[in-house]
Amino acid sequence: MVSIESDRQQADNRTGIVTAIGNVRITYPQKGMVATSRQAQYFSKEGRLVLSGDVDVVDRDGQRIRAERLVYSLDSERVVAEPSTGRQVFSRLRLQSREGAAPSPLVP
Repeated sequence: MVSIESDRQQADNRTGIVTAIGNVRITYPQKGMVATSRQAQYFSKEGRLVLSGDVDVVDRDGQRIRAERLVYSLDSERVVAEPSTGRQVFSRLRLQSREGAAPSPLVP
C-alpha cells in the first residue's frame, strides 16, 4: 500500500489520472521508500508515476535520487530522472559485486 499526503489532491475517473499538488509526500513501506516533490501524478491506465519539482526519493538502505522530474514505470520498474536547466541529477546507490545480490532499484 502506498500513502500520499499533499496540500491538494484530485482524481479524474474518466482519464484515470490522480494528481497531488503541494508538499507531496509519498510513502511506500513495502519498499522502505519515501519520496517528496511539489507535484505527483499517477497515470493508472499507463501504470506510470510522474514526480516533479524538487524531487527527492530515499529508500531504507540510504539509496537516494534527487531531480527536478522523475518518471517511474510500475510495470518495468524503470526510473528516468531529469534535472532542472543547468543542473544535474544526483544519485547515491549501494553497489554490490556480481557474487552478491543486485542492488534493489530505487523506486517510488
